[in-house]
Amino acid sequence: MGWLILALMGAATFVYGLSVHAALLCLLVKPLPVLALLGWLHDAPPSDYRRWISLGLIFSLLGDVLLAWPGDLFVFGLGAFLLAHLAYLKAYLSDCRRLALLPLIVAAAVGAVLLGVLIRQGLGPLLVPVVIYGMAISAMLWRALARLGSDVPKRSALLAAGGALAFVFSDSVIGIDRFVAPFHAAPYVIILSYWLGQWAITASAFSQRSR
Repeated sequence: MGWLILALMGAATFVYGLSVHAALLCLLVKPLPVLALLGWLHDAPPSDYRRWISLGLIFSLLGDVLLAWPGDLFVFGLGAFLLAHLAYLKAYLSDCRRLALLPLIVAAAVGAVLLGVLIRQGLGPLLVPVVIYGMAISAMLWRALARLGSDVPKRSALLAAGGALAFVFSDSVIGIDRFVAPFHAAPYVIILSYWLGQWAITASAFSQRSR
């Protein structure tokens, strides 16, 4: 519980920093919620799943810092989160490898629609990195949804699927705000849905069987 309180305090402080345009405060506290989730995760039962989720959180932490750092480090942040999604993908594959055709179609459709919208805006030199990232997050979503209805613990499957959907939503808003139509509430929508997704993905490890 202490780790989650720390995460909430960091999140609240960051949102306050956003509202008053305190860039330095935001830079200092932005990594705190994910760092706290890492601490909390160590209380989960040991498993390959937990190890890969831990690695995903570490890469996410790096991505948080890179995206908040002064200067345009968007591509480097994108790379860090690409590795995070690959780690989550590996976690989901560690306990479920069924094809799951319907989740595959859903994830592919979501990725295709989002990439189609962004590509029409003209991504320039970011085209290849964004396409690769879109494919990775779509694959991560597919494998998270594939665990639903399988023999993995139901609560873990629901949390992971919900977390993956929240993560995809957050990244979609980033793409829309950056490349299509910026809007004032975007930073709040992005960060809150991102943290919700990370919490749900982390919480899914607590319903795993020990190995």
